[in-house]
Amino acid sequence: MKKRWMAAGAIALVLAGGYALFEAQKYRLPGLIQDWRDPVQDNRPVIWAPGPAAAPAGVRPPNIILIVADDLGYNDISLNGGGVANGLVKTPNIDALARQGLNFTTAYAANATCSPSRAAMMTGRYPTRFGFEFTAVPTAFAENLSHGAALGPLKPVFHRELITDDVPDYPDMGVPASEVTIAEAVKQAGYRTLHIGKWHLGEAPTMTPHAQGFDESLAVMGGAAMFMDEDDPQVVNAYLPWDRIDRFIWANLRHAVSFNGSPRFRPTGHMTDYFAAEAVKAIEANRHRPFFMYLSFNAPHTPLQATRADYDALPQIKDHKTRVYGAMIAQLDRGIGEVMAKLKAEGLDENTLVIFTSDNGGAWYAGIEDLNAPYRGWKATFFEGGIRTPLFMRWPAKIAPGSRRTDITGHIDLFSTIAGAAGAGVPRDRKIDSEDVLAGPAKRPALFWRSGAYRAVRAGDWKLQVTERPAKARLYNLAADPTEQNDLSAAEPQRVAALRALIERQNRGMAEPIWPGLIEGPVRIDVPMNAPWKEGQDYVYWTN
Repeated sequence: MKKRWMAAGAIALVLAGGYALFEAQKYRLPGLIQDWRDPVQDNRPVIWAPGPAAAPAGVRPPNIILIVADDLGYNDISLNGGGVANGLVKTPNIDALARQGLNFTTAYAANATCSPSRAAMMTGRYPTRFGFEFTAVPTAFAENLSHGAALGPLKPVFHRELITDDVPDYPDMGVPASEVTIAEAVKQAGYRTLHIGKWHLGEAPTMTPHAQGFDESLAVMGGAAMFMDEDDPQVVNAYLPWDRIDRFIWANLRHAVSFNGSPRFRPTGHMTDYFAAEAVKAIEANRHRPFFMYLSFNAPHTPLQATRADYDALPQIKDHKTRVYGAMIAQLDRGIGEVMAKLKAEGLDENTLVIFTSDNGGAWYAGIEDLNAPYRGWKATFFEGGIRTPLFMRWPAKIAPGSRRTDITGHIDLFSTIAGAAGAGVPRDRKIDSEDVLAGPAKRPALFWRSGAYRAVRAGDWKLQVTERPAKARLYNLAADPTEQNDLSAAEPQRVAALRALIERQNRGMAEPIWPGLIEGPVRIDVPMNAPWKEGQDYVYWTN
């Protein structure tokens, strides 16, 4: 009997150990499952469908290229008076888009994280208007974040109780097919529509780039990808051991793309260089017909990976992760320069509208200070550092070089602005929040942001942020205090009440989220994730 009990105990220990090992490693499952379903194949050449052999006679509509960076910090652009590592990394090609065109100096992302911002760009509607409230992530990703280390008294909150049969699978988290995208709108106006880069707006058959109006798509379908294989002899990696997002990325993502819905295959070289080179090829293939290109770089989003050549070019940056990050910014700038050079070489430069922006601000989890300087806050906050974004428009045939505008605009207006330039129609059967800002300043009275219980509004010079964790209202006069240092909520209770009423009125027109926010994570406003906890640090909880 004793031996039987000992054997049973040994089996129980083995089972318990196996279960503990599974629990510790299950965050790797999404990548393993995808490798089984869609293994990464060897590189294949991308052949863009050629347009006419010669340009048609007569007046031609403008080509339009929308370039979107991923998690670009406001201070990453040297035009803004900064640049990575106190200005050691310059961005001359990005700067030139503003200097040779129009710089909207008060432009905002539609959300403080990526896929809702992109949903707004594509539809011209607040993403909350059709239930796209949170960034699309697998459940395993949210659970992985819930095990993150506490920041002093601040701990992640995982809402396991919200995981029900009604929660859509990750591929179904995207822009509903019923929405009209800018690609669909300009396609109706005779444009060839091209997508290169990050998508992150749904992977189900009704949500892919092809289903949403793009003729051709070279895509990273999810929220991120490896820029190179981790063990490539030409790569320099920077790991972020304090960050559970980084852990999930290295475990699950691959150096892979898909072309026109194909199985995944390896790109050549670093992803940023690859996307720029393919954009150049796509321009050449379409040089004799009007085209709209959505060029959606996934840099400088983590994982932090640079080519050895770009890393070696920055020996003056001593901190390793900052040096890798700076190399990624320099590479992004170079890629944009290659695209602009191709337009000029093909004689398309004068009549091409090029728009540049970022989906949100720099990320706190990158562990690099001052990414969004001079503004407070990070990605995943509605402070200016999270949502103030570059917005440059260059169109020599229509826009005078060196133009600047201070009126409030941003991602929400890209749809109608692009449609206006293309001569495309704007849907009239639904509420469109977008306005054509090349025709003049937007007439809306306020801009709004929402992610769960965290809400914000900017009306004129005044901005209110409302949070539940902590239970707090923050009021700022951005004309007098653009970096949000002086909270006036106690001194201006009537203004707080009026702006709260604006938020509530806006919320009545929004939809219920299509999927719930499963994780609430703390984000400190003034320090990156790897900074030590100190009593009194300001923070918000971000729902996703």
